[in-house]
Amino acid sequence: MKNFFLLLLITCSAYSQSEYPQDYFRNPLDIPVVLAGTFGELRSSHFHSGLDIKTQHKEGLKVYAAAEGYVSRIKIQHYGYGKAVYVTHPNGYTSVYGHLQKLSPRLENYIKDCQYERESYEVEVFPNSEELKIQSDEVIAYSGNTGGSSGPHLHFEIRDNIERPMNPMLFGINSADSKKPHVTGIYAYPKDKSALINGKNERVKLRLIPQANGDYEVESIDAFGNIGFGIVANDKLDLAPNNNGVSNIQTFFNGTKSLEIDFKRFSFAESKHIKRLVDYEYYKTERNKIQKLFIQKNNPLSLYKDAYDNGYVIVEDSTSSVYKVRVRDFAQNEAWISIPINGKYEGIEPTEKADINEKALVYSDVPTELEDGNIKVNFYSGTVYDDTFIDFRVSSDTLFLHEDTVPLQKNFYINYDISNYKSEHRDKLFIARLYGYYKRPSYVSTKRKNNILSAGSKIFGIYTLAADTIPPTITPVNFRDKKWLSKYRYLKVNIDDDLSGISKYRATVNGKWILMEYDYKTNTLVHDFNDDVVKDTKNDLKVIVTDNVGNSSTFEATFFRK
Repeated sequence: MKNFFLLLLITCSAYSQSEYPQDYFRNPLDIPVVLAGTFGELRSSHFHSGLDIKTQHKEGLKVYAAAEGYVSRIKIQHYGYGKAVYVTHPNGYTSVYGHLQKLSPRLENYIKDCQYERESYEVEVFPNSEELKIQSDEVIAYSGNTGGSSGPHLHFEIRDNIERPMNPMLFGINSADSKKPHVTGIYAYPKDKSALINGKNERVKLRLIPQANGDYEVESIDAFGNIGFGIVANDKLDLAPNNNGVSNIQTFFNGTKSLEIDFKRFSFAESKHIKRLVDYEYYKTERNKIQKLFIQKNNPLSLYKDAYDNGYVIVEDSTSSVYKVRVRDFAQNEAWISIPINGKYEGIEPTEKADINEKALVYSDVPTELEDGNIKVNFYSGTVYDDTFIDFRVSSDTLFLHEDTVPLQKNFYINYDISNYKSEHRDKLFIARLYGYYKRPSYVSTKRKNNILSAGSKIFGIYTLAADTIPPTITPVNFRDKKWLSKYRYLKVNIDDDLSGISKYRATVNGKWILMEYDYKTNTLVHDFNDDVVKDTKNDLKVIVTDNVGNSSTFEATFFRK
């Protein structure tokens, strides 16, 4: 029996150490890890799923496989990760490398063969385990700024065997960090209509008092009933000024743990529910993310641990309590927040409420349909987190659908009946969201079935019908008609569309399809002559660009090469 327990102890210890191997994955770059973004960081509509490693404001740095394995996926797209490579490793994890400038010659040849075969820049392929084996320390790509990147960097992920992203720092991919997390705001929330905070039944901003040691005190509050708290916090690492996300938050009420939020791992399916973690209304109006330290209805996030009473605390009349928050970064630097609470009931101070008689009720658990004139809006079950009263008003072809202050977990669908429009105009119509101070129309992906236009959206706001009758523009950048391009490596063309946006493009030389990479940030199409598909002396170029309602433009020119 003694030997059994010794074996069990050794086995458990080995499992604990092997759960996150520390010496298995290497830094994917040759330079020190300096981060522009950390794992789990709060983005506008999702949690950041990896590390954004700075590349010293440059593109073209060698990107190494973090460990041996095989390329299990390559995805090339205009948006998102841009050019991305996925490497599956013998230990079951997969590493991901995004926003790449280009792939290594072996991988580049492989993916270009796929692109030419499919006649498409955007491709996604899943090589088998024998096709593209990768050795340790092999250069698999070069860093870039493709896709949705706002500056040169490498997006790096480690995923488990069911494709859940994990914090790469768990595996020893670290950046120097000796600074405590920084807290910039603290808020209290009533759970229900009978709860009070400083005499009010609404969110209350509390006075935060920084201490010399990096911790925080909060001016004492009077409260009663079930209440929760929220914080605004970030973390700065040693080698960069970026405001990064924190790694762990714990709360305590009178010394007893109330809730923990641990940004260690999540699934992509749950990432959209960041709208339930943050105070969405406050973020959309104040552009600041309050992380709620309590769990509301229909919140499926797996980040929570030890949630007693869903993180809420009960404050009774004539009591004294202390609520504390510990905020930590991955390096275990921590900052504490202490909130003294005086239990006090003094009646609810009346607050002005909007007249709900003028609003439409959207249910969280059953479908809801709203209709006025030629416009119908469908909400399926689960679209809103809570039963919600919203503004719903139609004026001609303009739909006023509340404000973008309510979090939605999936699309609602707008349907326009366009039977009253002349038949020759219907093909150019689309559904647009009006945004910004000048209420400019922004194309929403629109489908047509007979005389019904439909579009899905997760954002409340003002929608309307718009018409696009102007085709895209196509402008040569580094050449002109009849020019010799023998010394040129690249052929560049600018394409643009002012209203509905670019839907697709196609380029041929002498009738043969050529690969042109599209960078939507610069509106540029680029062909690399090193693809070696343009071999004739005289070459007739043809570029066709189509917008989202079907307007099309054609550009033709002749160039010469030796």
